[in-house]
Amino acid sequence: MRAKNFKEVALGYTPAMAAEEAGRCIQCPKRPCVAGCPVNIDIPEFIKAVREGKMAEAVTVLKSKNALPGICGRVCPQETQCEEQCTLLKQKAPVAIGRLERYVADWERENKAAMPPGAPLPPPTGKKVAVIGSGPSGLTAAAELAKKGHAVSIFEALHVGGGVLMYGIPEFRLPKEIVQNEINFVKSLGVELVLDAVIGKCDTIDEILGEGYDAVFLGTGAGLPMFLNIPGENANGIYSANEWLTRTNLMKAYLFPNYDTPLKVGKKVAVIGGGNVAMDAARCALRLGAAEVYIVYRRSETELPARREEVENAMEEGIVFKFLTNPTKFMDDGKGWLTGMECIQMELGEPDASGRRRPIAKAGSEFVMNIDTAVVALGTTPNPLIAATTIGLKTTGHGTVVADETTGKTVKDKVWAGGDIVTGAATVISAMGAGKRAAADIDKYLMGKQ
Repeated sequence: MRAKNFKEVALGYTPAMAAEEAGRCIQCPKRPCVAGCPVNIDIPEFIKAVREGKMAEAVTVLKSKNALPGICGRVCPQETQCEEQCTLLKQKAPVAIGRLERYVADWERENKAAMPPGAPLPPPTGKKVAVIGSGPSGLTAAAELAKKGHAVSIFEALHVGGGVLMYGIPEFRLPKEIVQNEINFVKSLGVELVLDAVIGKCDTIDEILGEGYDAVFLGTGAGLPMFLNIPGENANGIYSANEWLTRTNLMKAYLFPNYDTPLKVGKKVAVIGGGNVAMDAARCALRLGAAEVYIVYRRSETELPARREEVENAMEEGIVFKFLTNPTKFMDDGKGWLTGMECIQMELGEPDASGRRRPIAKAGSEFVMNIDTAVVALGTTPNPLIAATTIGLKTTGHGTVVADETTGKTVKDKVWAGGDIVTGAATVISAMGAGKRAAADIDKYLMGKQ
């Protein structure tokens, strides 16, 4: 039944389960898990508070370093970060840090009356910062700067805050109520959220700086889709994953006709790609009524970049994986509607620059998949609007903004950047880490400490 609705799939811990899991933490003196966290959460401390039943204290410890724990506890790849550093990993399973983080965040949301008043904010510094984009990097940077006493305004192009957290990640993985709850916390710090503000159109970065802002942080993500560039790709029935997921999530096509966003879903859907976005797109297709859904990936299962949990969920729900398969051509019915996809089988050669074995086409192995919908989920690059309208901002050949890896400082005076606009499509938590580092450097600049 779960593949027939958009209700959250992963269920949280009960109090007993959380206490038992927290009790597994051996409170290592070296705290390797903290070093593995991009935002340096005091992991042993918040877990200890959970174990002792001091939930308000657990919330305080957690949110002192992370403004978005309800989000991170659901979508952060802890298995390759904090949990990968857990001492218990050498003997048994690591402590489930991500699930405990989610438990604490959910407890706070359901028990707000039990929380003591938060620490008072410092006196206003008189400095103003503009944050462009309200995704994970922007929200994190805004929260950190507000905690330092700076006046912060977030400018968001869409009609709701959250960026990729709202348009890119499905309800069954990240309920939108959770996202908006986290945004409300950031706003409670005094942060202003300005919606429907397409920077580069309504205002340029230079105009914002001329309006009294002392610094700008660019956190607009990477929302420009990449395509296969093969024959027939303009046929009706072929979507980018961005459009597919935005229509489904942000515009709530899954609730049509209650929400006026139709999304034409065929009976046989192929999603091209192997990352988390591909898994999300495929699992959405299943829930939207497709009879058969395929993940088409040019490497083997071993090289899949998606989180293992997401791959396992997709397989459990009946999605068929076509490994070592690469599309070469789309076919239509003569009237412009997709009817099939010509593919070729692949084999793996030596590792390429990504460290994964390079796929090589097998001569004479062409075959046709009969499909009526395709979703291209090959990754994204930054929208060029900011770069095209900002004098002095340096970008790479891939369209990403050049910024210092440690501080987020760009070559343009008073402008910092972080998250996917700098790295290309990556994880929520890495974007948050970048936002936090940039905020620290912006604060130093504003307070004359550089």
